[in-house]
Amino acid sequence: MDVYAPQTWKPHERPMLPGSPSSPLHSTPRRLAYLLVGFIVALTGGLGNALVTVNLVYAQGSLGVYAAEIQWLPAVYVMASVSMNLLLVKFRQQFGLRLFTELFLVLYALATLAHLFVHGLGSAILVRAASGMSGAALTTLGLYYTLQGFPAQHRLKGVVLGIGFSQLAMPIARIFSTELLEIAEWRGLYFFELGMCLLSLGCVLLLKLPPGDRIRVFEKLDFVTFALFAPGVALLCAVLGLGRTVWWFEAPWLGWCLAGSIVLVTAAVAIEHNRARPLLNIRWLTTSNMVRLALSVLLIRIVQSEATGTVGFLQALGLQNDQMRELWMVTLVASIAGMAASALTISPSRIQTSLMFALLLMALGAWMDSHATNLTRPAQMYLSQGLLAFAGVFFIGPVFVSGFGAIIAQPSNLISFSLMFSMTQNLGGLLGSALVGTVQVLREKYHSSQLVEHLTLIDPLVASRVQGSGAALAGTLGDPALRSAQGVASLGAAATREANILAYNDVFLLISIVAIATLAWMLAHYLWQLCTACRPAAPAQNAQTGMAKVSLDNSGSK
Repeated sequence: MDVYAPQTWKPHERPMLPGSPSSPLHSTPRRLAYLLVGFIVALTGGLGNALVTVNLVYAQGSLGVYAAEIQWLPAVYVMASVSMNLLLVKFRQQFGLRLFTELFLVLYALATLAHLFVHGLGSAILVRAASGMSGAALTTLGLYYTLQGFPAQHRLKGVVLGIGFSQLAMPIARIFSTELLEIAEWRGLYFFELGMCLLSLGCVLLLKLPPGDRIRVFEKLDFVTFALFAPGVALLCAVLGLGRTVWWFEAPWLGWCLAGSIVLVTAAVAIEHNRARPLLNIRWLTTSNMVRLALSVLLIRIVQSEATGTVGFLQALGLQNDQMRELWMVTLVASIAGMAASALTISPSRIQTSLMFALLLMALGAWMDSHATNLTRPAQMYLSQGLLAFAGVFFIGPVFVSGFGAIIAQPSNLISFSLMFSMTQNLGGLLGSALVGTVQVLREKYHSSQLVEHLTLIDPLVASRVQGSGAALAGTLGDPALRSAQGVASLGAAATREANILAYNDVFLLISIVAIATLAWMLAHYLWQLCTACRPAAPAQNAQTGMAKVSLDNSGSK
């Protein structure tokens, strides 16, 4: 039997695209089962990396590495995830998505299991790479399973939920990762990650997706493009992931990596631009609509990095993960509400307004956070972070639908859209974190210099503060000189804390400005579309009026 032979489908069963499953009619219990498996699989795709990302400081201590070295873990995940998306679409079109997913889930499980016994940074990097490759497949697989849980008339709602499930990984990881660390230190994280991986593998084997069409699509030049594009993206991820830690102008290897990335990616683009059947349709990706969509997603992802700044701000105040748990519960509830609201209101005609509404909420939330002080605690950030979490999940479904609509008309561009969406999501997250961290460091240095400039013992208020801090240690330190030194150190720590608070306020304000600028840009484009849509109607109406006038004149002359 030829697996690539065209199959006969009923009208409602026909797969949307080659490589995607068919859509037979299911009973209600089976639809619910598909929906549950879709949630588990999509959550697994991002939860493992989220658990490591929110606990990098603890992983750094357990692995015994420097701060710059531990930053390789989230960077390697993005490297593998983005690169795999380049081949994943064609792989599932030719061999089926199930084979790819089962293959890499097994690899992911074996790598995670081995890391429990081989304790080192190298094995941790291998686990992140396997997680990134599997996550690229699991996100798509979770979407397909979720779509099977909805009838055809509600398929758009399924798309929003399937994409939104993976967005819940970060707040969920922040809520209970502390308990996992208490169970078995860093091994608790990997035991849970291994369990989720095995659970997803069991669900995929137990409840299979309906079959679909398969076609032969791989060409030899595809692998040449991959051999150039994958290391180019990996070098770019290394620059974005570690630039802030080793500092951009202090490590020469960052410049070499960036130069190598430009050369490799440019070579891959040159090959694809001149192919008859390209893996990446560069001409389509550089159209105004696709460039506008990519920039919109990238800017929104940068705005979403405000959550990274919030964590850094609260940690600068001395709070730990378990003290922020209620805040993450609020963000989780807000994320679920945003996903539900997006699913209920999704419509092709409302995509632009949905994106602008999400940006408005993000701008408002970031602006509220920009007024933080040293008395701010998680309870004062419930509303602002809830708005940001709601908007962050609310926008993802409409963005995906807006770009996927063009794929239905041109299925050959599926790989290009998949890569563009993955790169803007993943690289946008790395870029946002890098920008937030860089701006925070620069502004902290500026505010610190401004504050310290006025701290002199000649000032009576400063001298009184130092004396008071030293007097508090009179019961433990008998030497007046030591008490005075400790008072100076205490004042310096307070100045550093205030400088960090002011720096984070500047970061939040900058993010709010970026959100408002993006909103203004999208609003201007939306109004321009309305104007251009109405403009051709005027000449047509004038022509019709002129014809009617001529007709009346002719009838009068008769």
